[in-house]
Amino acid sequence: MCSDQARAYWIVSPRRSEIRTEALPVPAAGEVRVRALYSGISRGSETLVFRGEVPAAERERMRAPFQAGDFPGPVKYGYASVGVVEQGPDDLVGRTVFCLHPHQDRYVVPVAAVHAVPASVPAPRAVLAANLETALNAVWDAGLCVGDRVGVVGGGVVGLLVAWLAARIPGCRVELIDVDASRAAAASALGVTFSAPDAAAANADCVFHASGTGDGLGHALRLAGFEASVIELSWYGTRAISVPLGEGFHSKRLVLRSSQVGAVAAVQRARWSHRRRIALALELLDDPRLDALVVEESDFDELPELMARLADGTLPALCHRVVYR
Repeated sequence: MCSDQARAYWIVSPRRSEIRTEALPVPAAGEVRVRALYSGISRGSETLVFRGEVPAAERERMRAPFQAGDFPGPVKYGYASVGVVEQGPDDLVGRTVFCLHPHQDRYVVPVAAVHAVPASVPAPRAVLAANLETALNAVWDAGLCVGDRVGVVGGGVVGLLVAWLAARIPGCRVELIDVDASRAAAASALGVTFSAPDAAAANADCVFHASGTGDGLGHALRLAGFEASVIELSWYGTRAISVPLGEGFHSKRLVLRSSQVGAVAAVQRARWSHRRRIALALELLDDPRLDALVVEESDFDELPELMARLADGTLPALCHRVVYR
């Protein structure tokens, strides 16, 4: 039985998308109905899905919470929604919440799927929660220590958030490295040093790679010092990349480690649940400097055309915010 309708963003087939109307179910006991205020586009993974570049072998593991359909399409995908609870338990009605839900104007989910946004965090900034959770997990995976020299190759949203978190560790010297000089402004807003690749400091104790390119990964390996770790955050989908393991990789005894948000970092896994981790990410968003990462926004109805521009690179945004009127 349905009481209403909702509008949702669907990728119909690779590089083709549309807004569809669908039935909105009546919330059952233990569920909430949420009216979306904003959602965020995680450019790396969402444009990869838009282009149909999810490998067949990874299609089940890459499913997002509340995803509908299957890769390569039709599929309803996304995971950074901020909204207001319209119906549900009394203590949640009227509260601003974050949910790992695709782009949709209204939706019904279990109570456990929503996370209250702290009163000190503006709803528009809360769209960064999923990216910050990814960055937080990466910092845990790296096991950073006080005073480490840290390089971050790739100044997208995740790279900037990793650099911002690492710079909060006492004594850490953090350098954000990107070929795009325009990323220097965001780095400066977060209090992080910015360098072009040819000016970056070598002998780093840890290097995070988040550029999404083989060249970036190669550069990260070259910047790493003896027995340092390179934390790989980029996901390449069906693209094959070349990694220069014939240079100093063996002589420097480097560790190349993947970091992915689907599992809590091993060092924290015994004590931290996914819910505790996202709650921390939301608390950490209480910093106005992070508004520098979201400088572009568009109406929900513009999302099909917007995603095409993000995917082909004609719109060079960091985190693009979608607004629901």
